Amino acid sequence: MNFGNLITAGGIVMFPLLGFSILAVALSLERLVFWWQVVNRQGRLVREVFNLYPRSPRNAFQKLEQNSDLPIARIFLAALELDRPNPEEFRLALESAAQAEIPVLKRFNTVFETIISLSPLLGLLGTVLGLIRSFASLRIGDIAGSNSAGVSGGISEALVSTAAGLIVAIITLMLANTFRGLYQRQIALIQEYGGQMELLYRRYHERWGEKPYAPT
Repeated sequence: MNFGNLITAGGIVMFPLLGFSILAVALSLERLVFWWQVVNRQGRLVREVFNLYPRSPRNAFQKLEQNSDLPIARIFLAALELDRPNPEEFRLALESAAQAEIPVLKRFNTVFETIISLSPLLGLLGTVLGLIRSFASLRIGDIAGSNSAGVSGGISEALVSTAAGLIVAIITLMLANTFRGLYQRQIALIQEYGGQMELLYRRYHERWGEKPYAPT
């Protein structure tokens, strides 16, 4: 059975399920690219910034600007751009910037949850419609089974739509759980890196009594 016949066999619910599957794949590709960049670049960037900052805060700031597409870089920049903050203000700036990045890290989570919830329900709806079609094809006294094609078609619609709904939901659930795990790991890293950045700033503040470098 080719793809076109499969869509036809599954009935009308196959069209929204097809749309859900395309949407899930497209959003998953965007998230995969995003997380690949974060995982592969962020650790190296943070190490370079922590090494540069004690010697040259200006160079560390410029390094962050060059990588401002990363969440941790935007968080550090939000604090470093303040005009001579005290350590408490610096900490609050880091925390506020981290909170602002949460929607970016959790992007499309609601869409994934909607697809996971609705796909099995659409499959169930297809099952009901297929069974209705099967029973509608039955005729009392039809001993010879002249309407067997309609019955088998209805059963096929019920089974195909159910399987399609479950497949879309399962695959989307696996991807969503992967992204959720990456998000939780990223939140822990942001807290860790933010604490280390705050410690570096406190040391400079105690030594010089002011911010060592203001970009403006």
